[in-house]
Amino acid sequence: MEHIRLPKVENVRLLDRVSPRRSRVGTLYLTATHTIFVENEAGVRNETWVLHSLVCSVEKQAATASGCSLLVRCKNFQVLHFVVPRERECHDVHLSLQRLSQPERCEELYCFSYKPNVDEAERRQEWDFLDLKADYSRMGLPNSLWKFSPVNQHYKVSDTYPADLFVPQSATPPVIVGSSKFRSRGRFPTLSYYSKENHAAICRSSQPLSGFSARCLEDEQMLEAILRSNPRSDFMYVVDTRPKLNAIANRAAGKGYENEDNYSNIKFQFIGIENIHVMRNSQQKMLEVCELRSPSMSDFLEGLESSGWLKHIKAVLDAGIFIAKAVAEEGVSVLVHCSDGWDRTAQVCSVASVLLDPHYRTLRGLMVHKQPVFVFLSHRVELCNHLVGDPKEVSPAIDQFLESVWQLMEQFPCAFEFNARFLITIHSHVYSCQYGNFIGNNQRERVELRLRERTHSLWSYLWKNQTDYINPLYRPDHSQTQGLLRPSTAPYCFKSWRGLYNRFDPGMHPRQSVEDYLSAIQEETQQLEEQLASHKQVEKGYKRINSKFLLKKTQSTCSCYRGCTILSSSCLESGIADVSCRSPLSEDSTRDPDSDEAAYSAA
Repeated sequence: MEHIRLPKVENVRLLDRVSPRRSRVGTLYLTATHTIFVENEAGVRNETWVLHSLVCSVEKQAATASGCSLLVRCKNFQVLHFVVPRERECHDVHLSLQRLSQPERCEELYCFSYKPNVDEAERRQEWDFLDLKADYSRMGLPNSLWKFSPVNQHYKVSDTYPADLFVPQSATPPVIVGSSKFRSRGRFPTLSYYSKENHAAICRSSQPLSGFSARCLEDEQMLEAILRSNPRSDFMYVVDTRPKLNAIANRAAGKGYENEDNYSNIKFQFIGIENIHVMRNSQQKMLEVCELRSPSMSDFLEGLESSGWLKHIKAVLDAGIFIAKAVAEEGVSVLVHCSDGWDRTAQVCSVASVLLDPHYRTLRGLMVHKQPVFVFLSHRVELCNHLVGDPKEVSPAIDQFLESVWQLMEQFPCAFEFNARFLITIHSHVYSCQYGNFIGNNQRERVELRLRERTHSLWSYLWKNQTDYINPLYRPDHSQTQGLLRPSTAPYCFKSWRGLYNRFDPGMHPRQSVEDYLSAIQEETQQLEEQLASHKQVEKGYKRINSKFLLKKTQSTCSCYRGCTILSSSCLESGIADVSCRSPLSEDSTRDPDSDEAAYSAA
């Protein structure tokens, strides 16, 4: 609270982005975690809450006669335009928001103060929800070809890798350590995905420190071990996700890429995904187009084209498709790297796995996959701009992965168990810092921060609310759902994801999506089926009661004949029957002229 200069400002106007003349007047509140705008309209309490962790930038504009403008841009692409009556108040709010949205230490992040109504035992269970070892077991690991190696215990070999990793069975600790010394930041080749059907694997690493002529025997042996772990193939691919010119430029700095003359039986492939600076500028241009108030069709399309954003999404998908086809169709193992192996490498390995494995196209599967590939194997979360830092080091790598999955969902609507809302929710919480899953750059930092003991897990929250994220079109037995997905990357197959980038503009897209409409129909159908089943149970109960009543009536009628003479065949022949065994007639029965016994008595 010490960073809040002014906790409350009255008569603040919140402008409509599309129609600035329309505005809402209310009171602006600043708390330790949120900025809250409450409308003053009588009888209505509309509130707009903005989490400080989601604030990307706060821009104070020049004062006018109507007040001083404050433009707040959020990492989830929400844009809020406030007009504060007095410039001094606007100045105080501006400084407060800047400090609150840019914490200097991890301990200031929202996840450490977020305390939902959950007991300690349940909080611990949240972190045990995803069992990564179970996912490796599902892939058939460990086996005779791949082993679980503790070589990086206490993060001695690479401080950006987790403590336990899968490596080829023939890779000895000296080979692993030697390879790490020849790789940028010690990130030696390690397993990312394994196909138990054909033994092909996807591995990831950082670039080698080869320069123009340097070589390392242990690194060459490491790649040879990966090749030998796939007995059905006599070569392997090495995929460099960078443009070739960038990789060549890195050689001058003593880095670069593998020399095919030094590594036996490898085939080298450049993909050409641009660096984080190009991606960040591209996304910014795309967002500027999305924020245009009333763009013409030509302005919007030209702006989208000049941003190059969809071209970069295509490059990520092309890389994933190449790797997935190499594994599934050629049965060849692939080693993937970029410069340091933690942004472009994470993207393409994740996309390839989603294309290859139907399990990663389910709710639980995507959560399991995103955790090790983006978190444990170190995607630099500092690229998400959680803490105060260099804005030039911010990258939309996770945004691009989520959009790549969404583009696949648009081409294969029956192949994914989750809907777009699931991806959007993950995107929001990557930046919200409400949960501890995306805090810290690597496992070592997460252990030091004691995230399991001090924060809550996003995955458990998503699973509890899974009904909100189910795709009604999902068909587990559909031909699309099984095996390798083969998407088209022709230009006409790509769409602008307005559900993410324009989701706070209600006039920009329909109020209800087709998926939501189908989900509502399914829910209503399920309710009707439950009511029908309930009615059938009631009807069955009535039939059971009626049958018991009829049976009882029949038994009652039969008991009336118990006093009748049972004639044996001998009696019938002699014409004599012993009637002394009959019970005496009851008074009531003889009084009732319609009873069987009265008729018998009369006879």
